[in-house]
Amino acid sequence: MVRVRTAVVAAALVAALAPVTFGGSAAFAASPAATAAGTAAEVGTVVQDGGPLAVPAGEEGPVTLRFTATLPAAVKGPVTASFQLDTWLTEGEAGSSPVSQDVIRSVCAVNGVSYGECAWNMPYFPPVLNDPPTRPSLDLPAVPAAETLTYTVTLDADRTAIVLGHPDALVELTDGTGATVARGTLGLEFVPGTPPPGQRGAVHARDKDGVLWRYEGTGDVSRPFATRKRVGGGWNAYTAIAPLTTATADGRGDLVARDKAGVLWYYAGTGKPSAPFAPRQRVGGGWNTYTALVGVGDGSLVARDRDGVMWRYKAEHNTLYGPRQRVGGGWNTYTALTMSGAHDGALGRDKDGVLWKYNRYGLYPSPPFQQRQRVGGGWNTYTAIAGTAELGRDDRPDLVARDGDGKLWLYQGVSKPLSGLVPGSSRSLVGGGWNTYNLIF
Repeated sequence: MVRVRTAVVAAALVAALAPVTFGGSAAFAASPAATAAGTAAEVGTVVQDGGPLAVPAGEEGPVTLRFTATLPAAVKGPVTASFQLDTWLTEGEAGSSPVSQDVIRSVCAVNGVSYGECAWNMPYFPPVLNDPPTRPSLDLPAVPAAETLTYTVTLDADRTAIVLGHPDALVELTDGTGATVARGTLGLEFVPGTPPPGQRGAVHARDKDGVLWRYEGTGDVSRPFATRKRVGGGWNAYTAIAPLTTATADGRGDLVARDKAGVLWYYAGTGKPSAPFAPRQRVGGGWNTYTALVGVGDGSLVARDRDGVMWRYKAEHNTLYGPRQRVGGGWNTYTALTMSGAHDGALGRDKDGVLWKYNRYGLYPSPPFQQRQRVGGGWNTYTAIAGTAELGRDDRPDLVARDGDGKLWLYQGVSKPLSGLVPGSSRSLVGGGWNTYNLIF
């Protein structure tokens, strides 16, 4: 699990780091040489413009950090600035990086002179056992000394930057001898931004003329979908359509569709939003025996027959689906079934309107589902429900549901003990007019 460590640490690390306080915030002590020089000469100030800066961690464009350093009059020659966050990063599982390679991209300017791209250093903690930790830092250019130096730094952060949290940044300016000539702290707040297209959900809806439409998630729950896009016509040839993997705004997501003759067809996702599905491939006939088809999230498909028995089909390379495996009976109690947007199982609404979550158990030949967990009641007010990938900015899957008046509602995902990721208890209105569709998935 990725963690971000703050400046408050075990005693051994505290001793190694020797934190000092600037403006009420803990930060790194200057180097011994700089400290010694600082005691013999005046040290200037570094002041941030506008207070702490919110930096969206996502698809948004860069924001600009501005701060001004005021130097003592005696400072001559080139001045170098260092910029260091008061957090550090621990490795993820199996040594994976907690942040991407280009987690933050920055362009720097000083007193209106552009210095182009400035490089960030995002080290792990600790880089070598027993070594003191190295903080995330930004390399700022060396510039001629002046009474005031005004820095502008753009910060373009991707989604992995959210692990940085709300750090203070220690800025120190040193002269050619290494003596500290100005010092101060800045405040940054890395806040959730718009997820990349591959992590935003998409919903498909078939209208009464058989045209399939695509609604791509925006990452903003106040307007969760972009303007719909036409996928194509002829989809009224199918009596059932089931996603196998969750559709995302980058055009990914596979599905199967059963035609009126009982033949099952496979549509692979292309990764192209303008044409999200590749030409169909024939899986086989005889699928009219089933009253519901649901993707499980591990490449498997489960199908309920007329007697309420659920069967599981494991994906195979050559035939798409191999021999079926009996899951169990009693599934006729459900009036609606959908894949969870988390790729981790299924959701089922029973005849009393109670929604249940079936977490995926494991890979084939293990049973596909764990014991069901109750989500909540009142779901019989809806004529369609569909699990989706994340539509907001909280890294959790969501669910949309259409009521009898044609209004579509969004339920943001929450994490609950035992149940895992499930739709939350509160809803928000997406919009009306959705009763023009006879299928939503």
